[in-house]
Amino acid sequence: MEAAALTPNARAVRPQEAQRTAGTRIEPGRRYGFFTDTTRCIGCKACEVACKEWNALPSDGMSMSGMSYDNTRALSATTWRQVRFVEQLDASGPGPAEMPPYQSHWLMMSDVCKHCANAACLQACPTGALFRTEFDTVVVQQDICNGCGYCVPACPFGVVALSDIDGKAHKCTLCYDRLKGGFEPACAKACPTESIQFGELAQLQERAAGRVGQLRAMGREDAYLYGTPGEPGATGGIGELNAFFLLTDRPEVYNLPAAPTLPSHRVKPSLGFGLGVFAALAAVAASLLA
Repeated sequence: MEAAALTPNARAVRPQEAQRTAGTRIEPGRRYGFFTDTTRCIGCKACEVACKEWNALPSDGMSMSGMSYDNTRALSATTWRQVRFVEQLDASGPGPAEMPPYQSHWLMMSDVCKHCANAACLQACPTGALFRTEFDTVVVQQDICNGCGYCVPACPFGVVALSDIDGKAHKCTLCYDRLKGGFEPACAKACPTESIQFGELAQLQERAAGRVGQLRAMGREDAYLYGTPGEPGATGGIGELNAFFLLTDRPEVYNLPAAPTLPSHRVKPSLGFGLGVFAALAAVAASLLA
């Protein structure tokens, strides 16, 4: 009776779990994503484990890869978060590079689907299995996917993969099911150093720019953002990445393309080149026949 007597304005609004853990309220119609600060990554793989546990993904990559602790080696249909370990070597020899005392020779980065603003995988999908959610993320619907694989070569980051189990395309969903319930994505919640940060895209970009300024003030002039508007990674018609990164070395060092492009932007140049070759061959044939 007392609850029924309360007016709507008097009822307390229950905060979402994401507000407590990430300081972000999740609402449809807003843009959400990840900011991954690689300078904070310690390679603990908590994000990998949390991703697999929440999404019930099978274990893989259990054999020794010869690449430090990187047993998974790449993103796949069953690995949606992958922590990379990159040892910085001296360009003049095979050993570690000369660095100041107490500095690490290792670069670490937790890679994931970029949820591009203009997603090539979404453009290539003929069945509509790939769709953009109400949170501006890109998700694959397995009940609609026919396993054609067009999305796999279309992705300039090599993220999407076909499963050996069901033959369909799989990738990170940015925990779409958790977002709908007001929960922070599992990987970001599990990250102990806040290397992976979840939130509204505009706020994340502002926070990331401040972090770059902080690092440069500390002497790290090599710090920059990858995937924000006007920066590397946001090229070739992609626009921007909803999952972007702070890096301190060239993108290729982290196995990221320096200047990714949408395949659709290469159709006209390729067609023109093909027609030019055909015209040249026709001219040569005509001259020989004459």
